[in-house]
Amino acid sequence: MKSTGWRIAFVGLCLVSLSSCAQGKPQYTGPYAAEVSSAVPRIENAVGLKFKRPPKVETRSKEQVRQFILKQFTEPRQLHELEGEELAYKRLGLLPDTLHLRQLLVNLLEEQIIGFYDPETKVLYVVNGSPADVVGITVTHELVHALQDQYISLDSVQKVEGDNDRQSAAQAVFEGQAVYEQVAASLGNNNVAFNLPGGWDRIREMIRENQSSQPVFASAPTLIQETLIFPYLSGAEFIRNYKERRRGSVIYNDMPASTEQILHPTAFFLNRDAPTKIVLGTLANAKEVYENTLGEFETRLLLFQFLKNQDDAVRGATGWDGDRYAVVNTPSGQGIVWLSVWDSPTEAGEFFDLLNLAVAKRFDTKAATSSAEVKTYSANGRSIQISTAEIQGRPTVLYVDVPAGANPLIIQPAQIKLTEAAPTH
Repeated sequence: MKSTGWRIAFVGLCLVSLSSCAQGKPQYTGPYAAEVSSAVPRIENAVGLKFKRPPKVETRSKEQVRQFILKQFTEPRQLHELEGEELAYKRLGLLPDTLHLRQLLVNLLEEQIIGFYDPETKVLYVVNGSPADVVGITVTHELVHALQDQYISLDSVQKVEGDNDRQSAAQAVFEGQAVYEQVAASLGNNNVAFNLPGGWDRIREMIRENQSSQPVFASAPTLIQETLIFPYLSGAEFIRNYKERRRGSVIYNDMPASTEQILHPTAFFLNRDAPTKIVLGTLANAKEVYENTLGEFETRLLLFQFLKNQDDAVRGATGWDGDRYAVVNTPSGQGIVWLSVWDSPTEAGEFFDLLNLAVAKRFDTKAATSSAEVKTYSANGRSIQISTAEIQGRPTVLYVDVPAGANPLIIQPAQIKLTEAAPTH
């Protein structure tokens, strides 16, 4: 799940103990001029890029921030994406049916935000009344985003539609770099915290500990918690790898295309594994409502949701090479179809087995019919079918969840198009 175009300021409270309090001579006027003037040269030194123009900083009241957030969530494109994702995740069992996703995200943002950079207005906003020690850290973090936006359009990346996984990978770069360089800038580019034994692990623990102390976040479903933390933690680890392996290079010129490339360094740095693009084609016996991707990271979360075993979830999702789902309306009600492509028949088979186990645990039932290639389940007025087959020479797994009595033959194999993107370096 992408962050609906908004970043929640996790790092504000969790890295206080790592920050320095050095202040330089202000170079800019306006709110927090001293903090900005001190942070800018340290950020430029840490990132290795110069600001093309001075950043803008303004203050807002909590009520102004709330109204700003609400406005974003009512924008038609954003609303369509949010409603489509909510339908998909509820159908997959990743969100409870009673959850109101938009309200939860608004509450999360209100709980978390101390400051944020808005790529549309090109302004860094700081919430009035925020603790002074945290404001300095938040300004540093968000200034990294302001610098990023001068070299790659954050606004255009946030508005990518229909490819949640690619957008999540990009977000991991932006937030991961902001976390990593925020710490580096605060330490004068001396990465002691990263290099000491347990240094990076301790930073990870601090971020998670801080989040658990936030009531709204702590009570949110696993999907929400993990997809919001992912870009900060896994993204920062990716950036650390990038800086070690590609010294002097600019990441914006060669962005990762999937969460697989964020999670597995070899899939990006050594044997570039570009995701397979899937076109589902014309559907039968149903009308499409919304279409998108999960990606390897959310596939992990889906398995973990029901298996409650991290090793199994990681193992089952490894070998992912692309996926596409569609929320559909059938004559009997709403359903979902989800096709995934795998690197090898072995990995597809492992995912097939673990996905079946997850469905059995989710609905507390056994397969009504079963063969080596197809298993079907009947539970709670639903019919679930999981099948494995070869399409265009590639091993695939198909998941179909429709109301009982509805025709599950929605995806037509002859209509499917698989395009394996050429790897880039």
